[in-house]
Amino acid sequence: MSTTSENLVGKLRAPKLPRERPTFTLGKKLGIAAIVVAALAFFLTIPPFTVRSLVPSVVLVLVSLGLSIGALREGERKLGWVGVVVAVLCLGLAYGATESGVGKLETVVSWSALTAAMLRYATPLLFAGLGGLVSERAGVVNVGLEGMMLMGAFFAAWGAAESDSWLIGILVGVLAGVALAAVHALFSITVRADQIVSGVALNFVALGLTGYLYVDVFGTEGTPDDLPQVPEISLGTDSLGFIGKAISNQNLLVWGAFIAAIAIWIFVFRTPKGLRMRSVGENPRAAETVGISVERMRYGAVLASGALAALGGAFLSIGFVHSFTQNMTAGRGFIALAAMIFGRWHPFGLVGATLLFGLSSALAQRLPEFSPQAATLFQALPYVLTLIAVAGLVGRSTPPAADGVPYRREDH
Repeated sequence: MSTTSENLVGKLRAPKLPRERPTFTLGKKLGIAAIVVAALAFFLTIPPFTVRSLVPSVVLVLVSLGLSIGALREGERKLGWVGVVVAVLCLGLAYGATESGVGKLETVVSWSALTAAMLRYATPLLFAGLGGLVSERAGVVNVGLEGMMLMGAFFAAWGAAESDSWLIGILVGVLAGVALAAVHALFSITVRADQIVSGVALNFVALGLTGYLYVDVFGTEGTPDDLPQVPEISLGTDSLGFIGKAISNQNLLVWGAFIAAIAIWIFVFRTPKGLRMRSVGENPRAAETVGISVERMRYGAVLASGALAALGGAFLSIGFVHSFTQNMTAGRGFIALAAMIFGRWHPFGLVGATLLFGLSSALAQRLPEFSPQAATLFQALPYVLTLIAVAGLVGRSTPPAADGVPYRREDH
């Protein structure tokens, strides 16, 4: 390691002035308790409990409202009002559950199947979200995740079909995502164009290009029925309850996504190169003064972002759906961006956010059991949740200081 790099790492690791830790006040305790009690009011009415009377839920909701009022009186306005909203929402859900047939409830709320589906739906979001996280930690906004996912999905299917190998399909898909990311890096870093405009434009390029190539390569018949698929990993954990059943047979890329989240956490927060990357995203001028190439670091981050997003697309086409259709990503790149904001630009926060969005997608597939006429409405659930998450967190989550700001090197 060079002397300048060691100096930077030393500065970044230098002890900070002690800060006063936020106290866990009585108001916060009451607010959290209110949310937990309200959630319990709903969970009593669904499997495995399936309580048919609404009375216990009403009692618990009243307790939750009392706790929320206590939190408000203690000055905890945010958690207090969240507790009130959650209590009212859970009472409505509990009423709907008690009015529904037990058979339908057991069909929709099968925890092992829901958990397995949640993991599958979360995987493409997690790959793309990790790509956005790496890029933005280096100071480049990547709105083009949607297009990079779409490129990865098409070229993975094409590569797998041509080579009769799912592994080659993944490699081809990743290279396609990296190629599109390179164009975004060129415009965002070298040309210093508006990063959001560049990303949006590349989304349209990917949509048009993959649509044209799909028709040109596969014709009206679509992708082959025997398209090579990423294999399932059998863990033999069926005897460990609903969690064991949920993870017993999952796709290789599902586990790859969660391993990638751990690896990126280690890289970003526990290695010298990760510290340098974060310094470029926070204060590129200071990073350059100690010998770090801002341009090179940002190029590497954006290219890695494209590779990760393309892995999410490859999972969709040859790991999940086992085919390719035009615009099959259907806005998942934007949901991944929302999950990244929801997770506060941290890999583990991102994992939690993608699991939440994955659960909403899994529920959206099962809720038409209650009302086939409202099936289309239920499909909008993940997007509604995205709007709620972003509306509630924009302005509260703090991105890297230099995120989205083109860097112009000073001539000495």
